[in-house]
Amino acid sequence: MNILVTGGAGYIGSHTCITLLELGHRVIIVDNLSNSNLSTIKKIKEITRKDVDFYLIDITIEKDLIDIFERHSIDGVIHFAGYKSIGESTEKPLQYYYNNVCSTINLAKLCLNYNVTRFIFSSSATVYGDNNSPFNETMKLLPSTNPYGETKVMGEKILLDIAKVNKNFKVSILRYFNPVGAHPSGLIGEEPNSIPNNLMPFICKVAKGEYEMLDIYGSDYPTRDGTGVRDYIHVMDLAKGHVAALKNQKDYVGIYNLGTGQGTSVLELIKTFEKVNGVSIPYKFVERRQGDLAICYADVSKAYRELNWKNEYNISDMCRHTWRFVTGSPNIE
Repeated sequence: MNILVTGGAGYIGSHTCITLLELGHRVIIVDNLSNSNLSTIKKIKEITRKDVDFYLIDITIEKDLIDIFERHSIDGVIHFAGYKSIGESTEKPLQYYYNNVCSTINLAKLCLNYNVTRFIFSSSATVYGDNNSPFNETMKLLPSTNPYGETKVMGEKILLDIAKVNKNFKVSILRYFNPVGAHPSGLIGEEPNSIPNNLMPFICKVAKGEYEMLDIYGSDYPTRDGTGVRDYIHVMDLAKGHVAALKNQKDYVGIYNLGTGQGTSVLELIKTFEKVNGVSIPYKFVERRQGDLAICYADVSKAYRELNWKNEYNISDMCRHTWRFVTGSPNIE
């Protein structure tokens, strides 16, 4: 199939493009490079030994997006493009609402106009708010404490409403948990242009000596070691989840959690990283952050049942592949 991937030069998007190409699909990437790098496109080609069509555009500008739909016969869309920093979204709410919501509306509109019937939407576990884990897809979505989370809820609602009245428009909504890791080759991985907003990049900066110490927010949570527990998933497993959703798309809206179904604490992640990579991660405990949950992990049984998908990599793999990428030590496995 010809698959349009928005945000395909980004962290999750680039790994998904590799998976699509290796399975014989043709990939059209659009990205404005606001949080990604042009060099990633070259690396995608290097890993797969296949070509991609790349367009440097902003998909909130409808006329530029129309040109892509005119040039290519598109069979499906995987929509990653969007701002994703929770903290930044509280400081720049208007930018987040405009970018994340308008891009989804533009894409959906053109899919209907050009008879593109397959749509995969990149959502997030933030839509569950402070529900109790394990999160499952039937839970009522709770108001988010940040604009980023609200944009994901709005994106889901927009697509659900469109699918209700356009029966040929198949939508899969994928709610991610905590993506980490890198391609096993070490050639691509998480490379944000701004300050990271998750744990693993900070661990790496301490391991490299860029930061003296890692701050752990809270030591008194009701968990096995007092630190927060999260469901970390390897980015390549996440990429394969998108391909599984594309392959097994239903004639109705499918909503799926993509995680491992298991929680790992902050201290457990640090200790695993130290062990598999032979490095030391000094840390200190600081006050909890407002709004952080003690425990957050997925019920992934629906994705296993309907998409025939489950994670293949474990925490050790995630730590090993991340460090391989960060240290620039490529090694094709």
